[in-house]
Amino acid sequence: MTGAAYRRTLAGITLAAVLLALPAPPSAADVPLPDVPRGRGEQCVEPSDVMRRDHMEFLEHQRDRTVHDGIRTKRHSLIECIACHATRGEDGGYVAVNAPGQFCAGCHAYTGVKIDCFECHVAVPAGESARNGERARGTAVPVVAVGWADAVQRRLPAAARR
Repeated sequence: MTGAAYRRTLAGITLAAVLLALPAPPSAADVPLPDVPRGRGEQCVEPSDVMRRDHMEFLEHQRDRTVHDGIRTKRHSLIECIACHATRGEDGGYVAVNAPGQFCAGCHAYTGVKIDCFECHVAVPAGESARNGERARGTAVPVVAVGWADAVQRRLPAAARR
């Protein structure tokens, strides 16, 4: 073996020994899952692993069917999700699902994903107020069976409605 080959072999063995001596990176099993409140129903409309992975596709599909086709069903509707997953605070009022530590916010913070549903929709069950009267961000449109034209009209300034 030549001197150069010997040095490369020795360098490779040394590098392997150093890498083996380093602590192993944490596995996914070592990362704690977020602690979020459980829903009130017996079970979700889909298995938990499916909902964790695909809930946004279900919500977008439901939105498209409702807005574009006028078809309203409960199975994957945002209003049904909120009705099941909103919890009550110590004062008896609902805690918004996008509040820190609550159902939506807990998982979305864990995964680093921004929730934008509640820029328009309320984050408590329909017809209810969040505790202390707080609501979702902005002037939310309740997630109820309201025609989109009616919802748009209510959000327009009075001068624009004429």
